[in-house]
Amino acid sequence: MSLERVPATEEDEEEMKKRSLAGNVAIGFVLVAFVLIAVAFATPSWLVSDYRITGARLDRFGLWSHCFRSLPDPVDVNQRRFFVGCRWIYDPFTTGYDQIRGYLVPPFLVATQFFFTLCFLAALVSAVLTLLYFLCCGPDMDQYVMLIKSNALILLVGGLSGAIAVIVFASCANKKGWMPGHDNNFFGWSFALGCIGVVAALIASTLLFVDGHVQQRKKDKVKDSQLKFEMEH
Repeated sequence: MSLERVPATEEDEEEMKKRSLAGNVAIGFVLVAFVLIAVAFATPSWLVSDYRITGARLDRFGLWSHCFRSLPDPVDVNQRRFFVGCRWIYDPFTTGYDQIRGYLVPPFLVATQFFFTLCFLAALVSAVLTLLYFLCCGPDMDQYVMLIKSNALILLVGGLSGAIAVIVFASCANKKGWMPGHDNNFFGWSFALGCIGVVAALIASTLLFVDGHVQQRKKDKVKDSQLKFEMEH
């Protein structure tokens, strides 16, 4: 018995060169997810105060920077010190700011920062892999399916991490006893973009898993068509 390799037909070659619809749509979702998650990660409007409230102490609040209109120092019982304006959360220059960091960054916010950072890094890596997928790699390459599935898995991990982050923030950020004026605070556009970006990442991950399955079936089909066994006596 001998094994004879039959050249792929032109139809098979053309079929191999085509990206699936799921893969093409996934590219758009990856781009949307990365942009939205990056903007949400960097902007300070996760929790905002109603602008119509003139006496509000909070202006807006993000993962890494906070803006206050007039926040009294929570560790100063005499309330002689107030914090006004926008500051990086780890600002080393403002007197007394480091002393209230435990108040500004409670455990739930640390968890939000951690999981959304994972989400952002996953979206960044996925964007790079998607560029390789779109510009440099083709369905006829050996590692093409592995690239797609790796990208899908990274996006899945990032999307789930982002989902944990926004759920934790939504559950804890506007509760009584933390930021002043909680009755007049609401979730801002940065938080909304983060939620949409997480959903887009999970959709993109699902589409890439589908594309990986489709491309694997194409490869298997072409391999089957290229092999023919002949019995020799």
